[in-house]
Amino acid sequence: MAGSALDFITPKTNAARARYTSANTPSFGYFVEDFLNGDVDIKGDFQEFMKLRGGYFKYSLMPHHFKFIFSRFIPEVAIHSKKQDERIIREHYDRGNDFFAAFLGPRMVYTSGFFLDPKTESLERAQDRKLQMVCNKLMMKPGSSHLDIGCGWGTLVAYAAKEYKTVSTGVTIAQDGYDWGTQQIKDHGVSDRAHILRMDYRDIPKGRKWNNISCLEMAEHVGIRKFKGFIKMIYNMLEDDGRLYLQQAGLRASPGILHGGQHWQDLVWGLFMSEYIFSGADASTPLAFLIESLQEANFEVAHIENIGIHYSHTIQHWYNNWMRNEEYVNEHYGNRFFRLWQLFLRWSVDIGAQGSSTCWSITAHKNLDRNDRNEYINNFESGLRMDMQNPVPFDRPYSGVWAKLYGIEPCKTAIEDAGGVGIKAA
Repeated sequence: MAGSALDFITPKTNAARARYTSANTPSFGYFVEDFLNGDVDIKGDFQEFMKLRGGYFKYSLMPHHFKFIFSRFIPEVAIHSKKQDERIIREHYDRGNDFFAAFLGPRMVYTSGFFLDPKTESLERAQDRKLQMVCNKLMMKPGSSHLDIGCGWGTLVAYAAKEYKTVSTGVTIAQDGYDWGTQQIKDHGVSDRAHILRMDYRDIPKGRKWNNISCLEMAEHVGIRKFKGFIKMIYNMLEDDGRLYLQQAGLRASPGILHGGQHWQDLVWGLFMSEYIFSGADASTPLAFLIESLQEANFEVAHIENIGIHYSHTIQHWYNNWMRNEEYVNEHYGNRFFRLWQLFLRWSVDIGAQGSSTCWSITAHKNLDRNDRNEYINNFESGLRMDMQNPVPFDRPYSGVWAKLYGIEPCKTAIEDAGGVGIKAA
């Protein structure tokens, strides 16, 4: 086993050879640029390299970061117009469903799963449990109206309609997610009570009230400047006795820029994520801002759960899937995209495990005197995990490229290559 991250680095340019020496302690930000540009290779186990990186690299800002902050980050934070948000979201989520299938697995859920035994449980089992947990926290009932804002590929919408008999509506900007979700709803036989709208959240039809509203890791994209207005919009759309489930990722609270400590890595990782992965997701804040926003809108927070460690285990599965599909991704999307997601996923495993960023599972209702808070007793306490040892499998068959990407046995009566929605491989 190598003793230093430097032992894994193979420089390929003169500039890289001068930077990566035992006499230097370069910023990890330089490595990010060099790795993505192909100026360095990593020989050996990439995961071992990432585990050792802290002993060689430092986490300091570099000129590239300041250029990004002033040329992109600040304007994106300030604007968050419909036009800007649609461009940013679709650049990411409409890249191609096969791209996301290469790491998300057959559930196509781009949010944290929920594990009871991370050492033995599959990603699919954890995601099935998370779907059940969300529905339980919302106390869904047959016939209740359910709105999922930022529904991704429609899995929660289809699941709630099928397993809890809700009348569910998903909202997404992404065309690929809309196409996939609509097909998924059809495949699960719930087209009569589930559908997806492709629109900006600001265009959700006004005047209708919902029994349940869920928003899983979409509100980060709303932006910190517009976040409180977004929460107030949800409040006005919710029935007086309805419930909100908000799942949101965010950086940990920092003692301030003048204090030393681990938060420097948090900052460098956050800038990396904003520049390369989730542009415009600037509402990835510590918990205090989320609770303040909910309370200002007259929500009462009923339950908070930190599921950051579950996210770390989820992303480890995503990383394993991605590495298994290395050849496919390189062939269809190029080596830069493969390296970018390899770094993003593996770095994020550590970020979640060490608390640099976490994910909050929040259940809330309107803070009205007449609401019956007895409903939270017994069946809906302590993480709402009861009866989730064996979550209902939310399977559907696949064949062709999908079965290959998911690493599962193909089925002849499944979605075929030609029928796969949203493939945009080059």
